[in-house]
Amino acid sequence: MTKSILLVGVGGQGTILASKILSQGLLEAGFDVKMSEIHGMSQRGGAVSTHVRYGDKVYSPVIERASADILVSFEQMEALRWLEYVKLGGKAIVNNLVINPMPVLIGAAQYSDKILDEMAAKVETTVLDAHSEAAKLGNPRVLNIVLLGATIKLMGLTDINWAKIISDNVKSAFVEINQKAFECGMSLV
Repeated sequence: MTKSILLVGVGGQGTILASKILSQGLLEAGFDVKMSEIHGMSQRGGAVSTHVRYGDKVYSPVIERASADILVSFEQMEALRWLEYVKLGGKAIVNNLVINPMPVLIGAAQYSDKILDEMAAKVETTVLDAHSEAAKLGNPRVLNIVLLGATIKLMGLTDINWAKIISDNVKSAFVEINQKAFECGMSLV
């Protein structure tokens, strides 16, 4: 049976790195894994999404609407934007961070304060303050790895050597803080 994990965020949040670490761990666990990434003006704070599918045999990296087992959102508005991709009985992990998109910044729109309520009404939702947790560790940029740790715990894949996979994928100066961020994320779920 194929499982689908959709990771979404805004450019610069580390969505793709988290997806690569997740994919490598799943490969090392013996799964067939396909990953697809979409950069929508990611350099300028635009939307970024990655599709990770794994199982005995995966034929396509693309997650269709209403078929994601887990939606991992690095920002609230992105969670709502991608909600229709979560299947019935699926789950969402949402970082409670708000990043105002351009229409909000120029006053043409307002950022809804009801996003988390809308999410919880439609899908089992776990809300985390990954940004604050990462800041407590000394680097708010590791919020992606905090979210990854929470996702791994939710998926029940804690028996993979994630510490080694993290050290294989980040610069040596940042290995320790990323491993701490991963453990932090696991402890939040």
